[in-house]
Amino acid sequence: MLVLALASAMPMAAQVQQIVGEWITVDDKTGEQLSVVKIFKATDGLYYGKIVELLVGNQDEKCVACTGADKDKPVVGLIIIRGFQEKDGKLVSGDKGRVLDPENGKFYYGKIWLEDGKLILRGSLDKKGILGRSQTWIRKK
Repeated sequence: MLVLALASAMPMAAQVQQIVGEWITVDDKTGEQLSVVKIFKATDGLYYGKIVELLVGNQDEKCVACTGADKDKPVVGLIIIRGFQEKDGKLVSGDKGRVLDPENGKFYYGKIWLEDGKLILRGSLDKKGILGRSQTWIRKK
């Protein structure tokens, strides 16, 4: 039984490891490539993502819509995926993690998974992901 449980967990862990890396964000409304986000596992065992490059606009752009400690921080270097955890082959925001939309400065619950070699990020107002929208990101080569 233990061997079966371990064997079934291996593909899920492998899928999460494939999420780690650099991804080109794509606007879900226009299809425009906007930025490069690096997703990584931190020493606390949780997953984070930060903007490492802007593909449009000014590289010195600030997050003017953000609040708190992120207010007026440079968008390049901004951590937009915070505290996600592994669950069933996906990354989920859980109770403490959130995803930040730097365009409006708001935080959302989120889920991240792979589908056909692309990353799907679902941001939502609710934990179940019903009230939200999804973006498809492509791996940076």
